[in-house]
Formats: sequence, structure tokens, C-alpha cells
Amino acid sequence: MSHVMNTYARQNFALSHGEGAWLWDTEGKRYLDALSGIAVNTLGHQHPRLVRALEDQVRKLIHSSNLYKVPLQEELADKLSALSGMDTVFFCNSGLEANEAALKIARKYGHERGIQRPEVIVYEKAFHGRSIATLSATGNEKVQKGFEPLVEGFVRVPLNDIHLIEYLSRTHPNISAVFLEAIQGEGGIHPAQIEYLQALRKICDEKGWLLMIDEVQCGIGRTGKWFAHQWAEIIPDVMPLAKGLGGGVPIGAVVAKGAAATVLGPGNHGSTFGGNPLAMRAALEVLAVMQEDNLLDNARECGDIICKGLSQALAGVNGLVQIRGRGLMIGIELDRPCGALVEMARQAGLLINVTGEKVLRLLPPLIFTSSQAQQLVQILSPLIIRFLTASSGVNAA
Repeated sequence: MSHVMNTYARQNFALSHGEGAWLWDTEGKRYLDALSGIAVNTLGHQHPRLVRALEDQVRKLIHSSNLYKVPLQEELADKLSALSGMDTVFFCNSGLEANEAALKIARKYGHERGIQRPEVIVYEKAFHGRSIATLSATGNEKVQKGFEPLVEGFVRVPLNDIHLIEYLSRTHPNISAVFLEAIQGEGGIHPAQIEYLQALRKICDEKGWLLMIDEVQCGIGRTGKWFAHQWAEIIPDVMPLAKGLGGGVPIGAVVAKGAAATVLGPGNHGSTFGGNPLAMRAALEVLAVMQEDNLLDNARECGDIICKGLSQALAGVNGLVQIRGRGLMIGIELDRPCGALVEMARQAGLLINVTGEKVLRLLPPLIFTSSQAQQLVQILSPLIIRFLTASSGVNAA
């Protein structure tokens, strides 16, 4: 009997080690990693530069606390500010924590503007975390069930309906912020339209609202730009980050601009482990490798190979709804629940994921090669066809 709390429906195998875009389980079976730890392992596995940087930092200092200056924090904050065009950074340990901090900024910003009960616009199918506040902002009843009463102060809307936002701007005087993912990850790889993000930026400027864009999963080069909202050529007021920033070392960050950059002061928020030297060193090395090895270009190129290859291989296949996403954040929506494909792919030596019940999610490491992208298509396409054919036969019977 395992003494690990049963909070995950785990697959019945364990991974032992990895190299590049490959992983091996404890039985010696090799897998092409098309999930990268759910968009975490940006540089794949056992990247020599990241390994050397972490070994060096472990010998120097792992943790010091935020009672003192942390030079690596200042260096990473400078880097993130330069890449984003934003002003200040708060460091924490996860995407949940980053999103929680963003919501605190929205609340305090609203109070500073004289709003007694600030409200935040959030979205259907969104996912922001599993704390009480972030699950309340999340648009998934399964995540929320059993944890009521939820935190109040959220106004929920569908994605990409700008007319509804315009209506709320006229009818809801207590709104202080809009909070959305540039691409909904857990919700099924649903991108916010470029025109929608641009219109949101304009409305937020006119109303004095904060535009808060959750880049926890879609940021750090995954879509082929540093941050997914940059495809719309806008800058948010608040941007939570995590996952790929540390290359596997736990890290979270909240980047802020303008009025949002100075909302939190001493005593308003904090984190014991946040911004520790080990996590900072990891993130700095990840960003340096990404720049020097042109991994943003690589994400776009490999993503194009995968999407075009899948589109060609699955053209005319009954049961395929849509292939969507940007860069190496790809969703393949089917017309039926497809969880069985995860095990089918594993047996074929490919690690993938299903989200939203009907969407195959691909999140390969950004060091993926063109040949590996082609290999992914060659493995996955016949599995999808086989699954759809078999399940259609069952339904017809």
C-alpha cells in the first residue's frame, strides 16, 4: 500500500531518466517525450548546460530567504523585464502561486481606486490553479466541486466575445481587472484571438482595468514568441509565469507594469522559498540557452511540421474536429472522449496527454528536432485513425 495521498490518477509506470527529448522508464522502455512534464522541461532532459549550472549553484547556495538581497533575483528580474517590456517581478514557486499573487494585485488595485468589492472578469474553460481563490477563478466545475463556497468577486464570460466585455464595461462598475490565458491549456488548447486581445487592451486602458494574462503554460517560448500575448503586439499589466521558466526546477513569477508594478509593498505578499538562488540560476540558464540556440524559431518550425503533418495524415478522417494551437502548444480535438489514446501512445513509445476529455495535448520540449517532429506525426497519426475507427465501430454496433 502506498502512503502517497491519492490526488492523481497516475499511469502504471515510472520514469527513471531522460536525455534530450527521450525518456526511459524503470523497465528500460524508451519514449519520445511530447509532453515535457506538462510544458515544464523546456530544454528537455539532462541538458548539459543546465546540469552544469545547477551543480555549480548547489555547491554555492541553494536557499538564503528573502530577508536578504538575492543578486540572482535581480538579474532574472532584469531579464524578464527586458523580454516583456514590463517593470517589476515577484518570485514564487509555481503557477498557482503566481496566479494567486495576480488576483491579490487585482483586489488591492481595486481597493486603491475606491472599489469596496472589486470584481475580476474570468473565463469559461479557464484553468488558473487549485487553491481556493484560483479554483474559483477557474472555469471548470469538476475542479470546484466539493470545495464550495467559492471565493466571490468573479464575473465569468466565454472566450473571444468582445461584445460581452463591452457590455460589462458599461454595467459593472466594480470591475478592476480582466484575467485570462493567452491560450487556454487545461481547457483544451483554445487561443484567445489576436483581435480579441487587442480589443481587451483598449477597453482596459479606457476603463482603468488591469489586463492580466496568465502565461503559466503558454509562456517562455512555447508558442514561438517569448510570451503568447506578443503575437497580438500588446503588453499586459500583470503576467504570471511558471512551468517552462525553470526547465524543471520549481519556479513562479509575476511580472507587472505601470500602476500594477507598485501595488504590492512590504508585508502585502511573500514566499519563503520564492526566488531562491537555485531556481533563479536555473531560469537564467534556461533563458540564455533559449536565446543562444534560437529555440523560439525552433518552436515555430517544429510546431509547423507537426500541425501540417497531422493535418495531411488525418485529412478526411471522421471524428477529427480541429487541430489548433501555436508553436509547440498543440491540441487535436476529436468528437469523442479519447483518454484511451494516452496508453495506446505509451505502448507505441510516445508520451502525450488528454485534456478536456476530447483533446490530445502536445507540449514537446523546445529542443525538439525536425526529425523528432516528423517521428511524432508518424507514431500518432495511425493511432488516432485506429482509435476513431474502432470506437466508431463500437458506437455503430
